[in-house]
Amino acid sequence: MTLPTHPFGTEVTTKSIIAQMQAANGWEDRYRNVIQLGKKLPALPDSLKQEQLKVSGCESQVWLAHQQDGEIFHFAADSDARIVRGLITLVLAAYEGKTASEIRAFDIDGYFDSLGLMAHLSPSRGNGLWAIVGQIKTLAGA
Repeated sequence: MTLPTHPFGTEVTTKSIIAQMQAANGWEDRYRNVIQLGKKLPALPDSLKQEQLKVSGCESQVWLAHQQDGEIFHFAADSDARIVRGLITLVLAAYEGKTASEIRAFDIDGYFDSLGLMAHLSPSRGNGLWAIVGQIKTLAGA
């Protein structure tokens, strides 16, 4: 299985996303930023849109694939919803290319707080976002 490459976790980092979101003027700008980030996420090939790769707990369809290269985890994900594709990029920026111990150690709550998004997401979107995080932590044995 070959995962599509993406800029999240390498060129697009949590630091750059936090700076972009904190510079935004209000919720609408943040929402637009999330949608724009989602446009940088490559589509997952249909061969990876398998039932066993679906993330349960998401209102939209979300697929999460991973590979492990030694200690390093690589993730690729996709969704049928534009905003969810953007939310996926926020998670991938935090976890792509990291070891299990780095994934465990990352303060995802603090990161999401600094983005100023969670209060504006519907409960089902928020739950879906946490389901993606939980799936990554499970895959990494974190």
